[in-house]
Amino acid sequence: MLKFKIMTLGCKVNQCESEALAEQLEQADLTPVGPEEKADLCIVNTCTVTGRAAMQSRQAIRQAVRNNPGARMVVTGCYAQTAPAEITSIDGVDTILGIDDKPHLLDLILDRHHPPSNRRKVADAIQERGPVNGPVKGIRSRPFLKVQDGCEAFCTYCIVPYARGPSRSLTPDKAIDGIRRLKRNGYHEVVLTGIHLGCYGNDLTPPTDLLTLLGQIRKAGAIDRVRLSSIEPRELSDALLRFVADSGDGPGRICPHFHIPLQSGDDGILQKMNRPYTGRLFEKLVGKILCLMPEAAIGVDVLVGFPGETDASFERTRRLLENLPVAYLHVFPFSPRKGTPAYHFPQKVPTAEVKERCRLMRMIGEHKKSEYYRRFVGKPLEVIIEDRKHPPEGYLVGTSTNYIPVLVEKADCQKRSLAPVKLVVEKVEKDLRVFGKPV
Repeated sequence: MLKFKIMTLGCKVNQCESEALAEQLEQADLTPVGPEEKADLCIVNTCTVTGRAAMQSRQAIRQAVRNNPGARMVVTGCYAQTAPAEITSIDGVDTILGIDDKPHLLDLILDRHHPPSNRRKVADAIQERGPVNGPVKGIRSRPFLKVQDGCEAFCTYCIVPYARGPSRSLTPDKAIDGIRRLKRNGYHEVVLTGIHLGCYGNDLTPPTDLLTLLGQIRKAGAIDRVRLSSIEPRELSDALLRFVADSGDGPGRICPHFHIPLQSGDDGILQKMNRPYTGRLFEKLVGKILCLMPEAAIGVDVLVGFPGETDASFERTRRLLENLPVAYLHVFPFSPRKGTPAYHFPQKVPTAEVKERCRLMRMIGEHKKSEYYRRFVGKPLEVIIEDRKHPPEGYLVGTSTNYIPVLVEKADCQKRSLAPVKLVVEKVEKDLRVFGKPV
C-alpha cells in the first residue's frame, strides 16, 4: 500500500486545501505517514506571500527530497503557481501543480499507466480559475472550511492576487452542507476561512455576502459554533458586528473573535501599501467591537519595516497598538516579494532596524495577551476540548469562544467533548498558560 505525506506552508487556506488532498488520497487507499517516516508520495503545499516564504518553500522541497529518497515528489500551492521555473530547477521534483489542479491530484499524479519520473505539469494560467473546493471532513478539533478563494485587493507588498486569481465563493448550500457533514463527524466548531473572506459571495449569481451566509448558517443550526478567520477592517460592517453580538448561545452562534489586519498605524505607509483605511478608522472599529462585545478577542496583523517606514511612522504604529485594548498581535517583518510593486520601492529599512522594531512590537503583543487573559480569572468560559499534541502532562487543551487556550485536567474532560464545556479560569501563569476547572 502506497504511503504519503503532505508538508504545508503558509495560511489557513493552504492548511484547509492540504486536508482536502489528504482526504482524497485516503479515499484512494493511500496511507498517511508522519513527518519522520519515509513516504512513496510527498506533496509540498507551498507559500509565496513574501520572499522569505518562497525561500522556506524551496527549503521544504529540498528537505522532502533528501528525507524521502525515491518518492514521487509533487509541489503545489502559490509558489508553484507563480514560480514554476524556479521549482523545475530543484532536482528530485517530479510534478508541479497549479492551485486549481489540487482537486484533480489523483488524476494527475496517480496515473499508473505512465512512469511518474520527469513528468511535470506546470501551473495553469490564472484566468482559468474554477470554483472553490468543497468541504472536507477535517483533521483537527476545530476544522477549517474554505468558503472563499482569490483576492482582488492588490496590496503593493502581496503576491497572492497573482497566485490565487479573482475572488470565488462556495455557494451557501454547499457551505451549509459541509458544516452539517462536519457536525455528523463529531465536530462542534467550524472556522470559515478564505483568502479575502469579506468578499464572500460577490461573485455568485445572485450575489450574496458574508452576513447573509452567517444568517443562513445560524438559522440552519448546523453546528454549535462558527468562527471567522482573518477579515479586513472595512468589511466588518455595523450590521455584521451586531449580528455576531446578537447570535446568542444556541447552535450556530458566532464566536466573538476577530482577527483583523492592521499592517501599519501610519496613514502614509497604509497608502503606500494600498490599504483602504486609516489608523483612526481602525481605532474606531476596535472601540465599536468592544462596545458591542466587551469580552471579544481582537487579534491584529502588523507588518514591520515596509519601505519608507521611518522612526516616526513606526512610532505612530507603536502608540496606536499600545493604546488599543486588543488581545494579541501577529508581527511580521517586511520581506520583499519579486513580482509586487513594493519589491522596487526605495527607502528600504535596514535589516537590523526591522528586527529591533519587530522585537518591540512583539513585546507589546505579549503584554496585550497577558492583560487579556488575566481579565478572565474567576470567570466562566465555554471551551471545546481539543486533540492537541504536547499539552502539559495530565492536561488537555480547550479553546474558548473568545480564543483563549485553557488547560484542564484530563480527569475532568475528554478530547473532542460531545458538547462545549463551561470552565472557570483559575489562574494565568507567567508563561501565559491559562488553567480552568469545569463549572
